[in-house]
Amino acid sequence: MNAHAAPVRRLNRASNVSANGVRVMIVDDSLTVRTIFKRMVESAPNLIVAETASSAEQAISKLRNTEKTGRVDVILLDLEMPGMGGLEALPTILETAQTAQVLVVSSLTEDGAEATLKALSMGAADTMLKPRPGGFNEDYRSQLLAKIGALGHEEIASEGELPKSAANTPPDTRYVPSPGFSPEVLAIGASTGGIHALNIMLRALPVGVGLPILITQHLPSSFISVFARQVEVISGRRTVIAEDGTPIRPDEVAVATGHGHMVVKREHGNLICGVSREPVRSGCLPSVDPMLSSLASVCSGNALAIILSGMGRDGSEGAKELIEAGGMVFAQDAETSAVWGMPGAVTKAGISSFVAPPERLAQAITAQTNASSKR
Repeated sequence: MNAHAAPVRRLNRASNVSANGVRVMIVDDSLTVRTIFKRMVESAPNLIVAETASSAEQAISKLRNTEKTGRVDVILLDLEMPGMGGLEALPTILETAQTAQVLVVSSLTEDGAEATLKALSMGAADTMLKPRPGGFNEDYRSQLLAKIGALGHEEIASEGELPKSAANTPPDTRYVPSPGFSPEVLAIGASTGGIHALNIMLRALPVGVGLPILITQHLPSSFISVFARQVEVISGRRTVIAEDGTPIRPDEVAVATGHGHMVVKREHGNLICGVSREPVRSGCLPSVDPMLSSLASVCSGNALAIILSGMGRDGSEGAKELIEAGGMVFAQDAETSAVWGMPGAVTKAGISSFVAPPERLAQAITAQTNASSKR
């Protein structure tokens, strides 16, 4: 897997997205799939099928002809197609349709996971599993429309979602370290659009910063092992999957399993991972909230949380507990977030100490840990 990720995208969308609806392009070599997706998209009053394409080459050609195609807000992209293929075409698609978000339609196979995660690291915003024949049911339609709505920043996206147009982030100023704060752990929560942001942040975070890194990323369980390998390459740190009893060590990364929430325990004075399957309000599995809640308790708040791009509000409850215990929270800014739901929730609640693009977040983490080590 190519470890290189594209620079973070600044997504300045036209103000008429919500007024005129989200415009969708469907790119798939199967006429049947294109027809099904078209019917699903057109069943929602605020979604419009702007174009369809049977190949990546055709999609790029249509995206370049904006006078005919018009604005495109969300692109449904199949990866396995004859000719160029979705993965090969992705950089050109992102460059050509600079204000559009890409939703990758992928399979559950190991090869599918590898290609999908590579696409997400390159700048695709989210992934949707392509079901087997007969699997295009009402539940699938609802999930698809929710993802498109969130990426297009329509209010139909999800309950409690913060539209990007309502974002009111503080100015991106230089971070001033808090001299009295010495984190024991760095915990990162992310969802839609988070993998691209995570890659940029980890690449900018120097090895030797000294903190264990915990990551809860919303992904199917079949993708976790591939994701962990990707994080290891990107971060330059040993990366493990956080099963029950996994040690938490300085300058190592632990990734939440896809079948449970990561929680932190202390055993004989040492931090270890645990796995919880308790239901959470967000409905996410894994959820960011239990990870942050456990750190608030076990580390007495001596933890730094980073909330990256993601749909919904997962992480906001745990972040509040962490802050009340004496911890600290940073959040990704609205301009570089694919969906400003999760980071927007903690920012709107007034509990994020610093709001910035991923590379600036890495600089702030480094500054805070350096200040702590000099105490």
